[in-house]
Amino acid sequence: MGPTEMYIDGARVGAADGRTFDTLDPATGSVLASVPRGAAADVDRAVTAARRAFDDGTWGAAVAERERSRILLRMAELVRDRFDELVELEVRDCGKPLADARGDIDEVAFMFEYYGGWATKISGDIPPVGPDAMSLVVKEPVGVCGLIVPWNYPMLMAAQKVAPALAAGCTVVLKPAEQTPLTALRMAEIAETAGVPAGVFNVVTGYGPEAGEPLLTHPAVDKISFTGSRDVGIHIQRTCAAQLKRVTLELGGKSPNIVFADADMTGAIPGTCAGVFGNQGEVCSAGSRVFVERSIYDDALAAMTAEAAAIRLGSGLDPATTMGPLVSAEQRDRVLGYVDVGRSEGAHLAFQGDVPTDPALANGYFVAPAIFEATSNDLRIAREEIFGPVMTVIPFADVDDVVRLANDTEYGLAAAIWTRDISRALRTAKAVRAGVVWINDSQPAPSESLWGGYKQSGIGRELGPYALDAYLETKQIYVNLGGR
Repeated sequence: MGPTEMYIDGARVGAADGRTFDTLDPATGSVLASVPRGAAADVDRAVTAARRAFDDGTWGAAVAERERSRILLRMAELVRDRFDELVELEVRDCGKPLADARGDIDEVAFMFEYYGGWATKISGDIPPVGPDAMSLVVKEPVGVCGLIVPWNYPMLMAAQKVAPALAAGCTVVLKPAEQTPLTALRMAEIAETAGVPAGVFNVVTGYGPEAGEPLLTHPAVDKISFTGSRDVGIHIQRTCAAQLKRVTLELGGKSPNIVFADADMTGAIPGTCAGVFGNQGEVCSAGSRVFVERSIYDDALAAMTAEAAAIRLGSGLDPATTMGPLVSAEQRDRVLGYVDVGRSEGAHLAFQGDVPTDPALANGYFVAPAIFEATSNDLRIAREEIFGPVMTVIPFADVDDVVRLANDTEYGLAAAIWTRDISRALRTAKAVRAGVVWINDSQPAPSESLWGGYKQSGIGRELGPYALDAYLETKQIYVNLGGR
């Protein structure tokens, strides 16, 4: 499993009180490793180290932009050097299939390359203020950043925050999800080997109320970046408001997936299913509300159930597996609860949605994909984020009807539109209130572009140059050139 202790101020350490907790293999329910159960004292140690490293210039002043760039590029090289072991570690810790984990770890390496390039390109401006003065607008790092990441893309989401924060000159305390801490701990080892100075990058493992909460309230933390559920995001915003702490929130979604009658079904059907069932449905942008034009509804539903029937459940380490287990018994029970809710609301279960009967899967947290046939967008299964392989298919009449249905949600993270008519595609894309809209595709998230949502799907943007803004302050330096 590699290192399993926390990483604070350049050293591997246990929890101050000696407590640990187990991280489990979701495919078998067996213990992978015991890791420190961090709490307030451990968070304080990590924040104090990060504060010192920021204030004394360990990362910002002593390590110039070119050296920060080189270090991030070395981190990318080390990720690639350890690619296979990182892939296996991710599969064992969160359950996803090998192919998915390979894509994730490859993108982790690219993120460190991408932001390594940006470290030397953060610049300001000189706006005109008249002949007798000069105004210099400069960008400076925010300071100490608390980074809290979820369990569905453990290393990818960590890199998504760590890489731009380090490129901007910030120091960080990373708090991984308690279900999936192992690749975050391995990232600390990679950072140290690459030359990140002690105190700049720290990892504290533990539960949200014990390790996450002290990070929110610590007065020496300048910024919190969180990816996770809407309800936790609301709590974080309220808590950080007491100190006017800067906050970036990437929260949940209930994304519409719109299939028009003229869509190329050879792409729309597998793309729609991948957008719901990929990563076991544990995706914040999952297109789980599928709207199909009424004239093709029956045929599309039949094709989607056939696509779901071809999914093979199993251990993520089996190359033949196309859907792994959910991350925990708690998440499995939550998803099964929503399948029961859908039945009780009167939606027709067109495909499965149960625990598989294969004895080889009995100890894991597996749930077969579920497809509900529905006539209303008002059902709970169509309004609440399930975070599992559950699809709700609803018919629509025309563009105006589907735009109304798509926007009838408190979320606004993503949307997908399938049609051969580019005018219809763009008109619909402009009308749908979501931060990311795909046309004839579902779920691509290139690191060079942006990520983030409207409404209750979050605050701020990640990825691309947009992520750097979350870790930078903007300062004006006004110079009187001798005039009055």
